[in-house]
Amino acid sequence: MLRLQHISKTFNAGKATEVAAVQDLTLLLEPRSFTVLVGANGSGKSTLLNLIAGSIYPDRGDILLHEREIQRLPDYRRSRWIGRVFQNPLLGTAASLSVLDNFRMAALRGTTKWLRVGTGSVFRKQAAEKVATSGMGLENKLTKPMGTLSGGQRQALTLLMTVMADLDVLLLDEPSAALDPRSAREVMEIANRLIAEDQLTALLVTHNISEALRYGTRLIQMENGEIIRDYDAAAKRVLDHGTVVSWFDYF
Repeated sequence: MLRLQHISKTFNAGKATEVAAVQDLTLLLEPRSFTVLVGANGSGKSTLLNLIAGSIYPDRGDILLHEREIQRLPDYRRSRWIGRVFQNPLLGTAASLSVLDNFRMAALRGTTKWLRVGTGSVFRKQAAEKVATSGMGLENKLTKPMGTLSGGQRQALTLLMTVMADLDVLLLDEPSAALDPRSAREVMEIANRLIAEDQLTALLVTHNISEALRYGTRLIQMENGEIIRDYDAAAKRVLDHGTVVSWFDYF
């Protein structure tokens, strides 16, 4: 369970450029839930993800994971429980390293510093089996540099690497926004499957209304740093594209 209690974050406090990015926000994400977050640019979505991931700290309020306070833990400490996939498919992988070496690096995340993961036959078999689940045939390209793959392929592998650790929470920061429509759909289907199979608590930020309606069991909207709409699974199922479009001046 991930719980945010009365979280606030202001940038440039006391200056002309002051921005109250998140204002007294309270949010509970139940275990194994898949929540979709929408909002216009500047509504506070990215700030909220940064607060959960530990990239920034709140000015006020508490963040609890399984009732343990984590709001002052840095992001590298939270990465043991919280994984994040960004919009840019180039950010999640090392282009000059092979697919196999990228997976080795992912396997090391969250381990003690003296633990080593090799790329011998056992690990190679495990990585190949994991990569094969993408359905892209990439299990035959383990020795290829990651930089030779397409953006969609790299984003799919980023997802698979992110969940290699025993995560509790998966943050998806517009993971399909930089991809062509076909690759975007493939990546989102992989994400949806992994969330279900690994029983993750997931939070997806998207500007794509079709994605917002298709995926997840809860839909929330932010505006001016606050949650202004919150639909559970039953209410979300009866929403249509036109209704969600009407929430925004542009989308």
